[in-house]
Amino acid sequence: MKVTEHLQNADKTLFSFEILPPVKGTSIQSIYEGIDPLMEFKPPFINVTYHREEYVFKERENGLLEKITIRKRPGTVGICSAIMNKYHVDAVPHIICGGFSKEETENALMDLNFLGIDNVLLLRGDAVKTEPGFRPHKDGHAHASDLIQQVVQLNHGHYLDEEMENPVPTDFCIGVAGYPEKHVEAPNLATDLKYLKHKIDLGAEYIITQMFFDNEKFCDFVKACRAVGIKVPIIPGLKPLTTKSQLNVLPRYFNIDLPEDLVNAVEAAKTPAEVKQVGIEWTIQQCKELVEFGVPCLHFYTMSKSEATAAVARAIF
Repeated sequence: MKVTEHLQNADKTLFSFEILPPVKGTSIQSIYEGIDPLMEFKPPFINVTYHREEYVFKERENGLLEKITIRKRPGTVGICSAIMNKYHVDAVPHIICGGFSKEETENALMDLNFLGIDNVLLLRGDAVKTEPGFRPHKDGHAHASDLIQQVVQLNHGHYLDEEMENPVPTDFCIGVAGYPEKHVEAPNLATDLKYLKHKIDLGAEYIITQMFFDNEKFCDFVKACRAVGIKVPIIPGLKPLTTKSQLNVLPRYFNIDLPEDLVNAVEAAKTPAEVKQVGIEWTIQQCKELVEFGVPCLHFYTMSKSEATAAVARAIF
């Protein structure tokens, strides 16, 4: 079932979450261990991220440079299939521009279609750490909007091979990302909203936001979206803060602000357990306010660790 159908059919706020594929050499069991504790909250769909491989260049004895992969998270398509088979819930794979040609993207989408996966979250993706900025594949897409157009074309039965006989249209439900505190590369929120509206006009059907810790910023974002004509469902992305180090890591990595009250409470905590409890209680209050605001779903970034998310969900669902 499509994400939009789950949202339309629900008579209450839904619960969903996102997981990371394991690093190479790790078994699928590690994925199940992160999902099992959350299944009691009956998620209708689970997102599975995709990460580009990371590499370094090492000099060989002959002076030439050798490209060596140092980190890779394989198996997004396979993990989605395993989730649907084991848990009987819909999986939402992330599809990114970076690192893929248009043909490779089409092949991945065809695999997903064959497996009965009819939801995708389309993203440009981040730059690899060894490069100063995002660089698209020479035969790929530079923007998420370009990726949306390719999926929409497939939904109409238009494949890259124009000589295909009787091509069967796909039927993907397309989600995109939204940024309540604007994308890091956008000059301002108004420009960011203009690009988001363009993605919706191209065919995106719902939005999942970047994590945030200040509900006022999310509510203002939703109102601003509605003001520019964005009418699709907007799902808030949430993450319970669990360590003191995240006070520095999260703002730097995700380009977000942390409320002063939350920062003060975390800094006053004397033990790691107290820090985690502060984060859980903050997110519980966020969720209560967001449910009252009328969000269709609460979406959690678990980083494949379920304990804190489960604690929040028990208080809400």
